[in-house]
Amino acid sequence: MTIIKSKDNPHIKLYLKLAGSKKERKNYGMYVLEGYRLVVDALMEDSKIASLFLTESAYEKYSSELSQADLREVNVLIISNELGIRISSTEKTQGVFAICRAAAEKEFEASAKSDGKYIVLYQLQDPGNVGMIIRTADAVGIDGIILSESCELYNPKVVRSTMGSLFRVNIFPDENIEKIITTMQEKRITTYAAVVDSDAQSLSQQIFGPGSAVLIGNEGNGLPDDISSKCDKRVTIKMKGNVNSLNAAMATGIFMWEMTKGNHRQKYGQ
Repeated sequence: MTIIKSKDNPHIKLYLKLAGSKKERKNYGMYVLEGYRLVVDALMEDSKIASLFLTESAYEKYSSELSQADLREVNVLIISNELGIRISSTEKTQGVFAICRAAAEKEFEASAKSDGKYIVLYQLQDPGNVGMIIRTADAVGIDGIILSESCELYNPKVVRSTMGSLFRVNIFPDENIEKIITTMQEKRITTYAAVVDSDAQSLSQQIFGPGSAVLIGNEGNGLPDDISSKCDKRVTIKMKGNVNSLNAAMATGIFMWEMTKGNHRQKYGQ
């Protein structure tokens, strides 16, 4: 068994290129994964892993479990424990890495359902927020996340923050916001602008029917007025005390729960 020890190995060089550059990820149509659970989720969801890297320690620990997965089209490589530490982007690596082929981009216009429930992220820039929102959408059953001028979907921090939900949620990246709103209108999907404004409707009084979409704006600036004014309704989370805003991922999670709570009641008989 050959053990890769050098960062100059062409497979490792490609991994590092993809890990460090949005441009390279786009050029190659690939992105990276790190962590045992994330890689297993990718294998379970048939997410087109091209190369799998295991450190010597990880190979001893996980090889029997990974052998149950379909690895016929996966290039499995063993790397030294020291090299694993050098290429890791986490403080304590599990020694499991992968290069994954990016899925073909979906067009919202072609996939939009008139009774679907969607979240539109406009100019969100924090990878942790975007990843957390995707994970929450998976948990509550949102029909799709639309990224408009937001953080790159395959940014390693976004991928890691989704904790595998990336492979299960319908995601529509890099859509033009005007086109999105037009598509919503054509599909008769009601649009809600999430705003921090005392004059907006309170979320607690809002009922989301079939065919609804909430637009979430930038972490610091929120939705621009010219965008929120195009939405059917403006909705806010009324807050007590001296709190006047919430973290974008937290606020979006609250909106998603309200959008889908009827589904949860039906499922659990509440």
